[in-house]
Amino acid sequence: MVAVFISAMSVQVLAAKMAEVELKDELTPESPLTPKPMVKTGDTSPGFLTPNTKMPQASAMKRTDPQQNGGEAFVNRDGTVAEAPRLKKIQFADQKQEFNKRPTKIGRRSLSRSISQSSTDSYGSAASYTDSSDDETSPRDKQQKNSKGNGDFCIKNIKQADFGRREIEIAEQEMPALMALRKRAQGEKPLAGAKVVGCTHITAQTAVLMETLTALGAQCRWAACNIYSTQNEVAAALAEGGFSVFAWKGESEDDFWWCIDRCVNLEGWQPNMILDDGGDLTHWIYKKYPNMFKKIKGIVEESVTGVHRLYQLSKAGKLCVPAMNVNDSVTKQKFDNLYCCRESILDGLKRTTDVMFGGKQVVVCGYGEVGKGCCAALKAMGSIVYVTEIDPICALQACMDGFRLVKLNEVIRQVDIVITCTGNKNVVVREYLDRMKNGCIVCNMGHSNTEIDVASLRTPELTWERVRSQVDHVIWPDGKRIVLLAEGRLLNLSCSTVPTFVLSITATTQALALIELYNAPEGRYKQDVYLLPKKMDEYVASLHLPTFDAHLTELSDEQAKYLGLNKNGPFKPNYYR
Repeated sequence: MVAVFISAMSVQVLAAKMAEVELKDELTPESPLTPKPMVKTGDTSPGFLTPNTKMPQASAMKRTDPQQNGGEAFVNRDGTVAEAPRLKKIQFADQKQEFNKRPTKIGRRSLSRSISQSSTDSYGSAASYTDSSDDETSPRDKQQKNSKGNGDFCIKNIKQADFGRREIEIAEQEMPALMALRKRAQGEKPLAGAKVVGCTHITAQTAVLMETLTALGAQCRWAACNIYSTQNEVAAALAEGGFSVFAWKGESEDDFWWCIDRCVNLEGWQPNMILDDGGDLTHWIYKKYPNMFKKIKGIVEESVTGVHRLYQLSKAGKLCVPAMNVNDSVTKQKFDNLYCCRESILDGLKRTTDVMFGGKQVVVCGYGEVGKGCCAALKAMGSIVYVTEIDPICALQACMDGFRLVKLNEVIRQVDIVITCTGNKNVVVREYLDRMKNGCIVCNMGHSNTEIDVASLRTPELTWERVRSQVDHVIWPDGKRIVLLAEGRLLNLSCSTVPTFVLSITATTQALALIELYNAPEGRYKQDVYLLPKKMDEYVASLHLPTFDAHLTELSDEQAKYLGLNKNGPFKPNYYR
């Protein structure tokens, strides 16, 4: 036993000596890596223990000995001084090289530089929101092909396809209605011959929708409706799967319209259905390729902004094909807008700012379904929530829900967070931005980037400082700064993610709307904007109930007759909301 113990001790001593040979560059007292003393004289706060450092006896106090040029020493009760052990650090050979690396190749994009650049970059240097691990070559300058030799796409990196495929598989588990629709309608191929051009957020959830449309017989070409919401790995998985996808995270404005044009303008390919989110795709076709509408059977639009544009076209007599307003269908309005935002607003703010919500004063501009979701979430977290609203009905709802209805200029100096969700423009103008308190967080939950007057902040007297991905400090000459998220674009899809299950409801509604418009006999829909039939809304909801092991009650014949309803629905009139 004694021999074994001595042998073990010898091994430990040998290992310690070998470690000392590898150690380099003794730490100086000024080094930021020098471990702090455990307990300083007169300081009762706990310190941090350094691994492999002997802890002094409880009777010892630490002091700085002037004779040791600032070196640390322990003073024992008997007055003797014990010098603290000198500590060493390991110097990695490639450490300095790693920290000194700076991207040197600049692509075409106006937002082309990596977030690995100095955080003090001004807006003029235009740091991008792309992953710092990616190279700086614009996807437009790359020649990429998938494993089958197809190159009809433009994405960040086709090598990320495997990661994207896993994301899509995870999303499929939370999108039961789309998967059920895929199984039920796959044999019939209700979209056989459909050529769908889409412009939505390119996420794992959209990928499930696109693959479902393909399973139902459609051909798809896709671009992104937001320059920051694309999941690059998902775009890669779609490209690998044979989809013509033109999108990457951190596009410039020029890239954005270029991608849409590449989707639409392909020799020998004529779209006959449009799936839009925000109306940009529809606008581009009207502007550049109006003759395409001769063969387009219909438009499906899912956002407040896009629907507003469609109604404007209809009112002006310029809408030349039927359009389906998915945004105002019950399953979209009451689920995606409300429940999705109730969860994703907190996720987006936490990921970007690490803010504590309890006790914060927050103003939410707009009390529609999105505003309702945001207010409910923030109230539950202990925030003091104010609401601004132009509609007296929504305003009354806010009051009945316990929120203080105010004008923005009444609270702008005191609030900690400003959230816009109106679908309007210039809700937060430069005057309000000038009056905000130091550190105020400003963000947008509406589709378009028009709600916050970001353009007014791009002036010489203000400094833009990149803090982290999609987080900017805008600094005034007196030192005041605000925290601007995603440059005023959609917060949840730009800075975080949204609940997949809720998106399943919206995506299923979109798919059914496409099927309805594509297969409708001529004359059923005129050149106008329509709501999804109530029966179809109810069908979408019913496809999601099995997830909760929910069981619907059925009307008896007598009850159905009393209410004047069909036992199988619809159970509410079309005007019911």
